[in-house]
Amino acid sequence: MNYVPALELALKKFRACFLEDIKQYSGYSLKGNRFQIDFLGQQLEVEYPSGKFLPQSSSTEEPPVFMQILILHYLAATTETIRSGRLISFKDLSGGNIYIEPFNKRAVLPLARLFGDAPRRLLEVAALIGGKEAAYGDAAVIIDVFPRIPVTLILWGSDEEFAASANILFDASAARILPTEDYAVLASCLVAALKRLAAKKS
Repeated sequence: MNYVPALELALKKFRACFLEDIKQYSGYSLKGNRFQIDFLGQQLEVEYPSGKFLPQSSSTEEPPVFMQILILHYLAATTETIRSGRLISFKDLSGGNIYIEPFNKRAVLPLARLFGDAPRRLLEVAALIGGKEAAYGDAAVIIDVFPRIPVTLILWGSDEEFAASANILFDASAARILPTEDYAVLASCLVAALKRLAAKKS
């Protein structure tokens, strides 16, 4: 997929924002003109106004372009939002029903496959990136993928009758921060990070 036009548009929006507005609304700290980003355990710096991604250590690789676009979209979302505490599904987002099949294939089903045989292991792995236990299903966690975007992962383990299943929910404020398609990318990035961490932990 050619991400170049989307990256150029994301950079244009980021550069059009005021530095202080990004700092105020993003929840990230500044070091000089660089935002200090912890994205799913990966430590990054994003330079303003260039939008250039700079790893904070030699062991950190530059994130893939689709991840850069997602992070830039978040930084450029300089609007006031307050967590509602009400959970919604991907289908509840505007146009979410159009993207629901790829959303399930890229995030929900892989999550169920990853932890379905041992749902409580999700809690151990998610804790490595700040996940906090929630009271849903057989196991559930809330992970702040971005400072203003908590994601709730819920698992129901497999048994003799039923295969494992999962759900991924967002706070109702999500629609005011990012476009719907970004949440499909965000969820797949989150599950991929959990998979990577689970492999290291095993």
